[in-house]
Amino acid sequence: LEIAELLGYLRKHQVRNYVWLTADVHYCAAHHYHPEQAAFQDFEPFWEFVAGPLNAGSFGPNALDKTFGPEVVFRKAPPAQNTSPFAGYQFFGEVNIDGPSGEMSVVLRDLEGVAVFEKKLQPV
Repeated sequence: LEIAELLGYLRKHQVRNYVWLTADVHYCAAHHYHPEQAAFQDFEPFWEFVAGPLNAGSFGPNALDKTFGPEVVFRKAPPAQNTSPFAGYQFFGEVNIDGPSGEMSVVLRDLEGVAVFEKKLQPV
C-alpha cells in the first residue's frame, strides 16, 4: 500500500497537478484515476501516461487493479503477446509545459514520431 500512503500524503498536504509517467510496460496507454470509482478514496484525481517499449517485445495489457479507480482513456497494444519490435508497437512520450499558462501537453507517439494520443492539462 505504498501508493495509497503516497496519494493520501499528497492530498493531506494539498499537492495538486501531479501526473504519473510510466514506461516499464510493453504497450501505450492513458489512464485517469478518480476516487469516486475507487476502493481506496483518499486521493485527488490524477492521470497516468504509459509509453513503451522503445526496443523490446510488445505485450499486455493485464487487467487493471480497481483499487484506485482507473479508467482507460486510451490504449494501443499489440494483438498478440510478445510481438516483435518490428511489428510497429513501439512508443515513447513527449511532455511540454507552457511557462506562461502552465498548461501541460502529453503526447504519446509511435516509433515514427506520429502522435497516437494527446492530452492537454490545465493547472488547478
